[in-house]
Amino acid sequence: MQIACNVTRQAPLIAELVNLATARWRGGAAVQPLADEDLATTFAAQLGDHASAALRAIPDSGRRLAELGTELRQALLAEHPADQAARINAMIRRYGAQPYLAEDVGQPFHLHFHGSGGTPVEALGGEFATALALIVDGYGPDRFGQCAAHQCEAVYIDLTRNASRRYCSAACTARAKTAAYRSRRQP
Repeated sequence: MQIACNVTRQAPLIAELVNLATARWRGGAAVQPLADEDLATTFAAQLGDHASAALRAIPDSGRRLAELGTELRQALLAEHPADQAARINAMIRRYGAQPYLAEDVGQPFHLHFHGSGGTPVEALGGEFATALALIVDGYGPDRFGQCAAHQCEAVYIDLTRNASRRYCSAACTARAKTAAYRSRRQP
């Protein structure tokens, strides 16, 4: 099954929101999860101009994004596939995800699925929840995880062919490989 191209574009945004809002360790360093205006501003910078402006215009968007990030983290890291599916389904219902076909410039018709909650955060919630459902459907429930590097709580979404991803970033991959090399070299 080929997954919609907009779903693969959403995966890094989902992971980034979760990591900004919930991770206390990233890349081997302690970090403070972002909240309120800091979270809204930082996450909005990842979006296109129109979506970014709409998100920043909501007075409590940071609080709503933090709630969404927490829900997404719980779904991504659910221990059992049935729990994961239940959490994703609950988010689809909560955010009122509604699919529709859209034709973007230079692309054929493809599926979009914004939430119907009224604010850009709820729209993202519906879109992100449905993207997770499509990833589980197309790739399986084991494509989400927490970085395996020491002192990193960042999440990742693995869309590789062979499901080989174990780290959130190239930096954590390099740190883990360096640590493994050093431990093999010590007598």
